[in-house]
Amino acid sequence: MRSHYCGHLNKSLAGQTVELCGWVNRRRDLGGLIFVDMRDREGIVQVVVDPDMADVFEVANQLRNEFCIKLTGEVRARPESQINKDMATGEVEILATGLEIINRSDVLPLDFNQKNSEEQRLKYRYLDLRRPEMSDRIKLRAKASSFVRRFLDENGFLDIETPVLTKATPEGARDYLVPSRVHKGSFYALPQSPQLFKQLLMMSGFDRYYQIVKCFRDEDLRADRQPEFTQIDIETSFMSADQVREVTEKMVRNMWLELLNVDLGDFPVMPYSEAMRRFGSDKPDLRNPLELVDVADLVKDVDFKVFSGPANDEKGRVAVIRVPGGAALTRKQIDSYAEFVGIYGAKGLAWMKVNDRAAGMEGVQSPVAKFLSEDVVNGILDRTQAESGDIILFGADKANVVSEALGALRLKLGKDLEITNDKAWAPLWVVDFPMFEEDDEGNLHAMHHPFTSPLNLTAEELKANPAVANSNAYDMVLNGYEVGGGSVRIHNAEMQSTVFDILGIDEAEQKLKFGFLLDALKFGTPPHAGLAFGLDRLVMLLCGTENIRDVIAFPKTTAAACLLTDAPSLANPASLQELAIAVTAAKEKAE
Repeated sequence: MRSHYCGHLNKSLAGQTVELCGWVNRRRDLGGLIFVDMRDREGIVQVVVDPDMADVFEVANQLRNEFCIKLTGEVRARPESQINKDMATGEVEILATGLEIINRSDVLPLDFNQKNSEEQRLKYRYLDLRRPEMSDRIKLRAKASSFVRRFLDENGFLDIETPVLTKATPEGARDYLVPSRVHKGSFYALPQSPQLFKQLLMMSGFDRYYQIVKCFRDEDLRADRQPEFTQIDIETSFMSADQVREVTEKMVRNMWLELLNVDLGDFPVMPYSEAMRRFGSDKPDLRNPLELVDVADLVKDVDFKVFSGPANDEKGRVAVIRVPGGAALTRKQIDSYAEFVGIYGAKGLAWMKVNDRAAGMEGVQSPVAKFLSEDVVNGILDRTQAESGDIILFGADKANVVSEALGALRLKLGKDLEITNDKAWAPLWVVDFPMFEEDDEGNLHAMHHPFTSPLNLTAEELKANPAVANSNAYDMVLNGYEVGGGSVRIHNAEMQSTVFDILGIDEAEQKLKFGFLLDALKFGTPPHAGLAFGLDRLVMLLCGTENIRDVIAFPKTTAAACLLTDAPSLANPASLQELAIAVTAAKEKAE
């Protein structure tokens, strides 16, 4: 039906007859002529309808926004004075010689000339996707996926599919369960990742695997999470962690170069412990120069238990952030930041304004200064390299609370005070994560997943002191977002059983849930390692947006609902009966 896309027309086609299909973006009547801005996925071009073409003019008079049309016309160059430099096709226009209304449109429930609510946009997503901004994002996503496949194919990786209906295994989040009609009372689980299957593929001899795959996690949502998401899943045999990082870093660097013409440069490598110490986060945004500075040793003997208590607690931390120019903050602003860190468990936010650095103790203003000696104050000023006009913000509590609270405050200050360089790109690798993390009851949980190999430890050494063990894991971080994470995997049954034991998974449960994996590990399993990228998050960064819903064609809300199709919905009672399922919660709600 068409010969060209609207957005592809240029002066080289002047004099040629073209056939276009698309939508009416706008119609205007000027000086007896009708001007139509015609739009398709590639862009917009101006169409001129002359009254001398009576039949065409009559049809054009009926056009309204979002009518679907087919147009035949001649490409002609615009006079120099009429060139529209704001349009990619601004050097040409189409003189219409034929026009057909394929389908008329009701008045849209969305107004493309103003900001619509997200609820309306998601309810009428098929219309929202007509907007050039949204169309461009979906096209960039397609280019990113195409690039990934091309890069991995060229580097010897095989695209292999893994099951979607599989077995529930503990991977950190809740599973989406699918009832079996044949095996009544039994359930499949939708995969949180293809983790175990890709490891089994390594045992099968496919030493370089990849897949762009849908994954599912029933977890609380936020701006950069969805219940179903797309993963670039990669696994290799006979490659070290360094080699995996090298090939995947090259992939991301080349992607940015090809799609954005941006050279990310070499990615620095930072241990987890350093990231937490300096930035309070395992995914630090290096575009923000603010850092956490530890001062526990300076305040452990002060007569102020808010500081000295955590300073003398082996699980405590006292740290500060120096904010250049922050002395200009008002008390109201400081109070709002104190309220903000409270979200993360902090009990307050002590502060110290440096009005005159040269005056030492006399040059600071702080509600806690009276509890601190001049040596302590000067020690803090020296260690933070404070200058006149700065403010120092304190965190004192359990180490995890201080790190999380000040880490989040650092990001908020960077945004509020325009300290963060939003135009920069700051990638890095974070490595050497703890193998396990401890909950409030003292139980250990795998920080990544239970198939991650410890770093340079035997099974006996790991069993002897698991709480201090590091894992051979690595995350790729870009502008404060974890865009990919991976590890060297456990490749022998003894080590895998040891990790399960540490996690409190007894032998019977190991056999029930992971018997197939433990069996497979006994048959000459090669050393293997891998990594998975969140495609949605990568594309979000490529597009310069902060919400992955902007780069998914049909996303869910933060309540995991699809406003377009009204999913999830109640099931047909006959279907439930066939599955031997009774929905008690819905009945109770109805009553």
